[in-house]
Amino acid sequence: MFARGRPDAPVMIIGEGPGADEDAQGQPFVGRAGKLLDRMLTAAGLADRVFITNTVFWRPPGNRTPTPVEQAVCAPFVERAIELVQPKVLLLLGGAPAKAILKSTEGILSLRGKWREYDLSDSALTIPVLPTLHPAFLLRQPQAKKRAWADLLTLTDRLDRSGRNTLQTEM
Repeated sequence: MFARGRPDAPVMIIGEGPGADEDAQGQPFVGRAGKLLDRMLTAAGLADRVFITNTVFWRPPGNRTPTPVEQAVCAPFVERAIELVQPKVLLLLGGAPAKAILKSTEGILSLRGKWREYDLSDSALTIPVLPTLHPAFLLRQPQAKKRAWADLLTLTDRLDRSGRNTLQTEM
């Protein structure tokens, strides 16, 4: 399974890997966590502005977190997807994609809500990156939804501001 959403989306969302529902349906984020993500994206005005993929494209045994080796195997494909979509923003859901994409050892609670940059190798393309909490974590820890919601609003604001600045420059 590779992705779902608009291939020309301004926001690329990267999760860690498929779970049982995703494995059965062949699309990322279609289970309980995916339904929560969809509701959040809709509420933030982002539902039709996203391309969603994962750091690995198969379900890790026992539904465990993908290993760095598994992520490294898929990294060229993730990078190529970023290159093709050319999103204005990357949203990283959870610690595994945040560590893999940002090449960081920090945990998601330290990384979340802080803007970083992703430099696409062999390209001059630099993309703003916002790590946030994974929807599966939010289902287990509902009190954390407020932090993830704040991150989505920050992303939406930045995206809308960049769109306005582009329009003003073109006028």
